[in-house]
Amino acid sequence: MFRGVTQLSLDNKGRLAIPTKYRDSLIAFCAGHLVLTADPAKCLLVYPQPAWEPIEQKLNSLSSFNPQTRSLQRLLVGNASDVEMDSAGRILVPPPLRQFAGLSKNVVLVGQGAKLELWEEEKWNQQIEDSLILKDGSMPSELDGFSL
Repeated sequence: MFRGVTQLSLDNKGRLAIPTKYRDSLIAFCAGHLVLTADPAKCLLVYPQPAWEPIEQKLNSLSSFNPQTRSLQRLLVGNASDVEMDSAGRILVPPPLRQFAGLSKNVVLVGQGAKLELWEEEKWNQQIEDSLILKDGSMPSELDGFSL
């Protein structure tokens, strides 16, 4: 559903205009109801609400006695915020989530299939530079036999 990288700006109130290429499908799929949450990589995850609900249910069904699982539940579920696109196709990014991800004016929205990632532009640029792991010839074993 979502692919590509789009450079955007947050306005002074912390609103983000969802790119036109996603608006119609988001209106059709979830009536503009989205869930934003924190990601361990210090970006935000943007889910259509129906796509988020099974993830939240699965997270909540895991044992909270495991400290790592509990930490992930706190991060993802504890920071989840319901937002709704307005008539201009904008969403308000809640201040605590903006602070968590270090979002200022210049941001990048990255399609990741069923979800989007929202990055502060400089962090995104560093993430891309760091992702060039193949430049040193190493490849994760999961990619053995993978071809583009």
